Amino acid sequence: NEIAAPLADAALLVNTTSLGMKGHPPLELDFSPLKTDAVVTDAVYVPLETPLLKAARARGHRIVDGLGMLLHQGVPGFERWFGVRPQVDAPLRDLIVADLRAKGQLEA
Repeated sequence: NEIAAPLADAALLVNTTSLGMKGHPPLELDFSPLKTDAVVTDAVYVPLETPLLKAARARGHRIVDGLGMLLHQGVPGFERWFGVRPQVDAPLRDLIVADLRAKGQLEA
C-alpha cells in the first residue's frame, strides 16, 4: 500500500481536502499504520469532528479540528478591515461554536 509505509513513520496526519465536510463523502483512509502518539488534524470545521477525527479519537490519537485554522486565517483580513488584531483564544472559539450551533451548522 502506497500510503501505509509513510504513515508508519508519521507524527502528524493532516486532511486538507473537503472530504468529511458536511455534504461531502468521508475521507476513506486506513490509517491503522499510524502510531497512536501521532496527531490527526482536519482542515474541515463543519462538522467539527469529522469521520476521520472520530476514528482517530477512537484509536487514541490526539485530534485537532479545522476551526482554529479558520479563525487564524481570518486574523489578517479582520485587522485590515477594522484596524484591530483579534485575539484567537478559547472565548472566541466558544463564541463561533455557539453561533454555528445556533444556525444549525453544528450538532448541539
